[in-house]
Amino acid sequence: MTRISSDLRKYSRPAIALLGLIFLTLLSGCKLAEVFGLHGPQSTYVTAGPVAKSQWDLFMVTVYVTSFIFVVVGGVLAYATVKFKARSDADEHFEAPQGHGNPLVEMGLIVGSVLLLVIIAIPTLHGIWYTHDVPDAEKGEAIDVTATGYQWWFKFEYPTEHVALPGGGDAPLATANELVVPAGVPIRVQLRTVDVIHSFWIPKLAGKVDMIPNRGNFLWFKADKPGYYYGQCAEYCGDSHAIMRFRVIALAPSKYIQWLDNQKKPARTASAAAVAAEDAKVKVQFASLEMPAVGPHSTLAGNPEFDADPLKAWQEKQVPAANEDSVLIAKGHDLFGQKTCSNCHTIRGHGLKNPDGQTSPYGGITAPELTHVGARSSIAAGVLENSPQRMSQWLHDPEYFKPGNKMVHGIGGMAGYYKLDDGKIMVENGKPVRNIVLDEQEIDALVAYLQSLK
Repeated sequence: MTRISSDLRKYSRPAIALLGLIFLTLLSGCKLAEVFGLHGPQSTYVTAGPVAKSQWDLFMVTVYVTSFIFVVVGGVLAYATVKFKARSDADEHFEAPQGHGNPLVEMGLIVGSVLLLVIIAIPTLHGIWYTHDVPDAEKGEAIDVTATGYQWWFKFEYPTEHVALPGGGDAPLATANELVVPAGVPIRVQLRTVDVIHSFWIPKLAGKVDMIPNRGNFLWFKADKPGYYYGQCAEYCGDSHAIMRFRVIALAPSKYIQWLDNQKKPARTASAAAVAAEDAKVKVQFASLEMPAVGPHSTLAGNPEFDADPLKAWQEKQVPAANEDSVLIAKGHDLFGQKTCSNCHTIRGHGLKNPDGQTSPYGGITAPELTHVGARSSIAAGVLENSPQRMSQWLHDPEYFKPGNKMVHGIGGMAGYYKLDDGKIMVENGKPVRNIVLDEQEIDALVAYLQSLK
């Protein structure tokens, strides 16, 4: 017995120290993320809004309760294992007298279990009630937004803000993959889908809620302060589910009003001293291959300059570039209609003149609206940084960056970008066979045009 007690004392101090460290870490709240390196751009351990904070608090209550249960049960088990360990042949064959248990212990376990469940249940019910809808005291100032999931991008509409449509009439202001909201104001998001089940998730602002076909759903969130927040689809929805991303940009209320006013305007037209002749040769060439398609610096997440201050980087995208080429932009404007991009994409205020002198507005509805695409920080549903180089790479080979995307596989638009055989892309020598080819000069012109749409 003396030897066993000595062994227990030998291990008890390190064990107590370890348990103490665990509890101190748990009690540190958000510091837990820093201790274990869990404070990334989509960390649920670092909250930036009341909904996410409520969900985090509930999670931590559950952690505290289950940790207590683990320590108590594990401690009793360890004590019983050492205390009643068989130490001889007689002990191994010993039959303990049978009884009906200890009523006090049994009742204590029942009462204790119920009490622990109540400790978890009360904040759980409060959390469900709180996250269900905007609190009554704030409903009057809440802003409604409709988020619609597509394979594989998100459309955001502002039902109370209307804009004129290219073909006449009006519709709610719409944007894609970047939801801009005022900080400190509750946002109620109506969740819809046009195809399969998606799941809307902004880790630092609110938990996951599904977008279900033929069924309305919603969530709400509020950003505590201006910032740039990452989100994505959290429900498998097809080939490019893992790269179906979006962003939430929270601005100061005055900055949000400025952004909203600019978004309501038709597409910007870059001032041009003259428009080149049809046979003019384009001399500008973007360095489309200078940035690697994969690996370091390949996406927003791998760009140290962007990650250092993403909100600042987004704000810089709102200003037109100083070295715009108006001739190249004008050529890209026409190519957008000639290459059937406008069959799927809308650019409010722009269109292509027909031989009869009539203008066909760029008013497609099946793909992201591009009226102010140059002011966004990402393209391809958050897969690539919105830079001339990245946009050039995307137009060169969208299938590489987003397998199965509807820009290649859809009906109309760039459906002829690759040759298809029974709905599948034809492959020769390991490479897709292109049907409609955009040459380098055309891609450069399209990039210049789209980047000018601030």
